[in-house]
Amino acid sequence: MTFALPTIKTVALTFGLAAAPLAAFADNHGGKDIVDTAVEAGTFTTLAAALTAADLVDTLKGDGPFTVFAPTDEAFAKLPDGTVEDLLKPENKDQLIAVLTYHVVPGKVMAADVVGLSEAPTVNGAMIPVAVMDGKVMLGEVQVTATDIEASNGVIHVIDGVLLP
Repeated sequence: MTFALPTIKTVALTFGLAAAPLAAFADNHGGKDIVDTAVEAGTFTTLAAALTAADLVDTLKGDGPFTVFAPTDEAFAKLPDGTVEDLLKPENKDQLIAVLTYHVVPGKVMAADVVGLSEAPTVNGAMIPVAVMDGKVMLGEVQVTATDIEASNGVIHVIDGVLLP
């Protein structure tokens, strides 16, 4: 599966976040792609399982560039009981793809770029609302908790919730 990737404007703003739980992954990981970088972190096992169930692993291992707002295992655990299990069922694959592609923005959008946006276009076609509130970057009700984890084909920003289109 491939996507037509529009470009996204960038802005010259910068901001800082609290110490990131993935600070050890802040460099390019010796050429590892987004999927391998996330798997190596050890805190994205639910996301990895969902990407596999949705047949999106090969896409996110592709050339990109992609920006992934990656929910941690803790973020998935905040969903109502049974939600993840239901999404992972084969009959719900289209819904799972819609949720996962809502976490992907085409292009490589670094933290300095995100803070200058009021919304960002996702691969699934919907827009993610973006706001900076009290020094925190928010995507709707979900907070960005770590930024600029570079991979060979894009960048990962860690979020504390699951975005629902």
